[in-house]
Amino acid sequence: MEQTKKNLLILHFTVLIWGFTGVLGKVISIDAVPLVWYRVLIATSTLLAWFLITKKNIKISKKQFLQFFFTGAIVAIHWIFFFHAIKVSTVSVTLVCLSSFTLFTAILEPLIKKQPIQMGDILIGLIIILGIYMIFKFEGQYTLGIIFGLLAAVASSLFSTINSTLVQKSEPSIIGFYELVGGLFWITLYRLYDGSLINSSFNLNINDWIYIGILGTLCTSVAYVAGVSVMRTLSAFRVALVTNLEPVYGILLAFIFFKDREQMTAGFYVGAAIILSAIFLYPIYKKRKNKL
Repeated sequence: MEQTKKNLLILHFTVLIWGFTGVLGKVISIDAVPLVWYRVLIATSTLLAWFLITKKNIKISKKQFLQFFFTGAIVAIHWIFFFHAIKVSTVSVTLVCLSSFTLFTAILEPLIKKQPIQMGDILIGLIIILGIYMIFKFEGQYTLGIIFGLLAAVASSLFSTINSTLVQKSEPSIIGFYELVGGLFWITLYRLYDGSLINSSFNLNINDWIYIGILGTLCTSVAYVAGVSVMRTLSAFRVALVTNLEPVYGILLAFIFFKDREQMTAGFYVGAAIILSAIFLYPIYKKRKNKL
């Protein structure tokens, strides 16, 4: 029981850290693509160091490597869309739009796994669409941010659905490491193509280096390992409920750090409340459905 309470506390702290990534994305001065490149580079290096210290065997088959490697491209795209949405709008708008992950998962998972779409999933999806419509209607000046936030949610639901099948045969930390390796490769390739890597001087200001260091270590590699470890004693239902607090924590942190810059219209909060209500209802609905 004590271990369960400890892991629940660790999970809440991990989700709080995930919510903090939005704040870091706003204060780091560089664009989304180089930001994600630095994040993945630091996270990959940190995880590799952790594997070497713990002497963990990370050997996998060629087929597994290719699966993880190409899934890493989707992870990278998700992060680029996410941080670009923050750059062109606000942390609050981006995090609420990212919450539509539940809607896209309800659509993509049955298609990828060749399963029928459930009517309950469609209902939850319609509620989320209503919330998104409200945000579009009242926060039109952030249209570009809303679009990129939704694209980030699509990418997130896609790689999460893929990972839900991959995790049946491989350890999550191994999957995460090779996906980061894949993400680093694809972003590096893109940056070589557009010349941004060659022309980069790497002369970031001291604050950017500090924030990127926190983003790559604490908010990525450490949070990932911590998030995986607690799943040994906590049910998937409890993990899902706590994870749904990410936009709530993120929006609260954004208010603390940015105050008036994160102030939205009443219509935004109505839309956000509709979306958050739907994503909290979703795991409850799934749990009851599975008992039938």
